[in-house]
Amino acid sequence: MTSSDNLVSHSGSCHCGNVKFTVLAPSVLEVWNCNCSICKKKQNLHFIVPKSRFTLHTGSEEHLTTYTFNSGQAKHTFCKTCGVQSFYTPRSNPDGVGVMPHCIDSDTVTEVINRDFDGQNWEQFIETSDIRSKSKE
Repeated sequence: MTSSDNLVSHSGSCHCGNVKFTVLAPSVLEVWNCNCSICKKKQNLHFIVPKSRFTLHTGSEEHLTTYTFNSGQAKHTFCKTCGVQSFYTPRSNPDGVGVMPHCIDSDTVTEVINRDFDGQNWEQFIETSDIRSKSKE
């Protein structure tokens, strides 16, 4: 992301409110639009932060379930009640968290910059992309 001087605290949740979180990220979010099989189906737009900047609120974990497929590296976490995925662990950044900007409830996002990620050609794209740097402090 950017230097810690530009971070703000964003609050977010799933639709029913059982899963709540806080994430430290810039107010201008760099959001990835992946075209892999699952991201395309669920229109998985997300920004990536280091795990240390993501806090799942107390009591939220009991409302979560996780879906994995193929390599099993990505952990597609979602609310058991409403089915909304407000965050997940991306295959590209297992040391980070992918957060859905549309699940931010606070009025703290000033701009969204969209970037494409070619998940259909994951192995080739990951070698030329800077996405792995997004989960680093």
